[in-house]
Amino acid sequence: MRRSHRRPLRLALAAAALAVAGTGTAATAAQAADNPYERGPDPTERSVTAARGPFAIAQMEVSGGVGAGFNSGTVFYPTDTGQGTFGAIAAIPGFVSPEAIVRWFGPRLASQGFVVITLTSDGATDTPASRGDQLLAALDHLTTQSRVRDRIDPTRLAVLGHSMGGGASLAAAAERPTLQAAVPLAPWHTDKTWNDVRVPTMIIGGENDNIAPVRTHAEAFYTSMSNAPDKAYLEIARGGHMEPSAESDLVAKYTISWMKRFVDNDTRYDQFLCPAPRPSTQISEYRDTCPHS
Repeated sequence: MRRSHRRPLRLALAAAALAVAGTGTAATAAQAADNPYERGPDPTERSVTAARGPFAIAQMEVSGGVGAGFNSGTVFYPTDTGQGTFGAIAAIPGFVSPEAIVRWFGPRLASQGFVVITLTSDGATDTPASRGDQLLAALDHLTTQSRVRDRIDPTRLAVLGHSMGGGASLAAAAERPTLQAAVPLAPWHTDKTWNDVRVPTMIIGGENDNIAPVRTHAEAFYTSMSNAPDKAYLEIARGGHMEPSAESDLVAKYTISWMKRFVDNDTRYDQFLCPAPRPSTQISEYRDTCPHS
């Protein structure tokens, strides 16, 4: 008799477990349906500061002259083809700087679920405006001519750059408001007013930058972006001009989070951006427009 009572109990428990599992599956499916651009597992502090994200990646060189409007570069991309297309990011260095300055962003961002091209500028002394055009040309190449174009969603594109390349990312964002995100690093530009930027933008500056002092560059640019739908300003404590472009967990964390939040529309990354991080040994100042739209 006991066995006859246990069997219905086991069946009931199994049915309950299946119901719970089904609810979880349904919730996951509903979440994916709400945002078809989410890529990768739920983020954690460890995942956004990791040297590599959850995606295996590959890379290919782009020789000078292959793409119109820009010089050469390196494309980093996820090898996964089972999760749909990915957003794409173009990165460019600053005055007389090599691709190596921004190259570390390639594998770091690609392994989080982006296609990334890091560039060598046409000329070492190119202006920010010229570099901005090169960023946009590189994105156009990625989405229309590159071997990985079928992996890219052409509606989800972003730019980043350092120094004059940071100014270039502002110029590119002003020129192409359909971009989903921009991350200028220690940006330098003679134009101090960017109210024509309508792209979510995170500016990262260095507290002690004496080449592009934050008071007249990064902070001024941030303040002037009155029409950006979302914006943030992160100032690296004691940082000079090169710190925002140097590979670090801090810069990676906020760059990844910003790109994920706005290129992938992934609100799971809001936890790293809002509420704003408090001043610390790493961050001397942080401004934002939380909550994000």
